[in-house]
Amino acid sequence: MPTAEKVAKVNELTQKMAGSTAIFLADFTGLDVASVTDLRSQLRKASVEYEVVKNRLAKRAAQEAGIAGLEQYFVGPTAIAFAKDDPVAPAKILQKFIDTGGKIAIKSGLVDGQVISSEQIKALASLPSREQLLAQVVRAAQGPLYGLSGVLTGLLRNLVGVIAAIEKKQGEGA
Repeated sequence: MPTAEKVAKVNELTQKMAGSTAIFLADFTGLDVASVTDLRSQLRKASVEYEVVKNRLAKRAAQEAGIAGLEQYFVGPTAIAFAKDDPVAPAKILQKFIDTGGKIAIKSGLVDGQVISSEQIKALASLPSREQLLAQVVRAAQGPLYGLSGVLTGLLRNLVGVIAAIEKKQGEGA
């Protein structure tokens, strides 16, 4: 028989899962308290909730939230990172934590309703940030405009040179 505390926890997890743009599951075996505190603070700065969960409760919450495909990853020690805004930010933070020697293993994730593997999360983390992508788009749009500007300036310069040569020739002839 489920206790009121477990029912409340399942409801809380269901709401978090349903309200998240991305969910990342991780195995935190071997992490010390200082590392977990550091990771939590990094995730909190990016508006990401990090919570250690019981697998049975998380499976039930995922089922109630209508999320299929994550059940197989709820084995062993499991922590969930819930992204509310930017789905790429937690992937970047978790991967950076791993790259700097953090003892955490990304199990799987859910981005835009699609279950993704740990390799796909690593690829997602290697993408440039939104600001960098916008800057690249602006640069790509500016390139042809600068080229057109250079061509038009060159044409005007040549036209002025031709007119000056005609004027000089007419001035010598008179």
